[in-house]
Amino acid sequence: MRLTRIYTRAGDRGETSLGDGSRVPKLDCRIGAFGTVDELNAALGAVLAEPGLPERLREPLGRIQNDLFDVGADLSVPYGIGDRLRIEQAHVDRLEQLCDEFNAELPMLKSFVLPGGTPAAARLHIARTTCRRAERDALTAEQETGVSPLVLAYLNRLSDFLFIAARWANKDAGADEPLWKPGG
Repeated sequence: MRLTRIYTRAGDRGETSLGDGSRVPKLDCRIGAFGTVDELNAALGAVLAEPGLPERLREPLGRIQNDLFDVGADLSVPYGIGDRLRIEQAHVDRLEQLCDEFNAELPMLKSFVLPGGTPAAARLHIARTTCRRAERDALTAEQETGVSPLVLAYLNRLSDFLFIAARWANKDAGADEPLWKPGG
């Protein structure tokens, strides 16, 4: 892919194109959903720019950033149109494997976890909450226009992995995990 010019002026009146070429308002729920996925990808970029991020998390998070482009592509083409880039079960399976692998090294939860700890863990929690919003936006798009069920599963598993990764980053750094205490 080669982009010779970034601006097109095609969206100056509040419309944009979906992946199949159809024009929709920029307020369309699908645009909102893949816009939030893009925001999530930027949040992961901030995580990856964190010097204190454990090396073991870099490769999986980089792959997830790439996968998020696939999620956005999937959301940008009306569901049911074939022969397009779509999230596949293998994407979801990889996330489940990561969850199992990293979670096996963590102590059992005994309280709710507060976002924070190391800077890397705090950024992972920001990415997790952005992922939850992307999932809600995708659910809205599902109700209004239909989206791939695997997109919904992928975003759900990704938020789980980001929670586990934040806990793991704190453990790897030897940082205390901030825990909720009833009544403060």
